[in-house]
Amino acid sequence: MSMTEMPAVSECTVTGCSYNHDIQCHAFAITVSGEDGAADCATFIPLARKGGLPRVVAQVGACSRSNCVHNSELECTAPGGIRVAPGDGSHDANCLTYQAASR
Repeated sequence: MSMTEMPAVSECTVTGCSYNHDIQCHAFAITVSGEDGAADCATFIPLARKGGLPRVVAQVGACSRSNCVHNSELECTAPGGIRVAPGDGSHDANCLTYQAASR
């Protein structure tokens, strides 16, 4: 899989993230991480100042959730992109596309 084939972040509803502009992530790429069943967006930055690139739609640059059905050699293969949303309080931003692989 080449970099141009990485899944896009099709939606992000984490309004408290510096990279979020109108439910669109403007980081060049995000990293999905986490543990204990969570798939956190490790790129989340809780600042009032907005960042990112004005004309970019973020893509998944790396995923360390090796137990996700969409993870192949630590690369995301989710068809149609991923969705990111606010977490449950202990997690600021979560990948909603994460699905635990059956063992």
